[in-house]
Amino acid sequence: MRWSVKTYDELSKKELYEILKLRIEVFSVEQNCPYQDLDDKDQGAIHIMVWDQTILAGYSRVAEAGYIYDEACIGRVITAGGYRRLGLGKELMNRSIDFLEKKGAKTLKVMAQTYLLDFYQNLGFEVSSEEFLEDGLPHHYMVRKAS
Repeated sequence: MRWSVKTYDELSKKELYEILKLRIEVFSVEQNCPYQDLDDKDQGAIHIMVWDQTILAGYSRVAEAGYIYDEACIGRVITAGGYRRLGLGKELMNRSIDFLEKKGAKTLKVMAQTYLLDFYQNLGFEVSSEEFLEDGLPHHYMVRKAS
């Protein structure tokens, strides 16, 4: 597995294509949730990727405080179907957390699908909102104080 961390401008066309393909595959098709994935936030975010040869196995989009939320945030967290249950999602989140904390983030925020609350709680996030629907799916905001 090869890890890569890039700004939007550093992404190759192939990398951007694979990111968008995976996000559509999981968030729109697999979860049967049509939504506007291209939200004009990719350009100012950092893209954390893990590759198995030429296959994008996992991805997250991170942003420093003030860009998407008041807090630094991690979003668009995905593990490709064939790579789930291998601990890759946890490693992806730990790398995302470490990246933002090294940038000086004091608080991290995620918008977590409700069925993933335990996953994020095991990473030190705490529920910070009531449940709400985002694109028809139940979510909670969660926050984590820097260690």
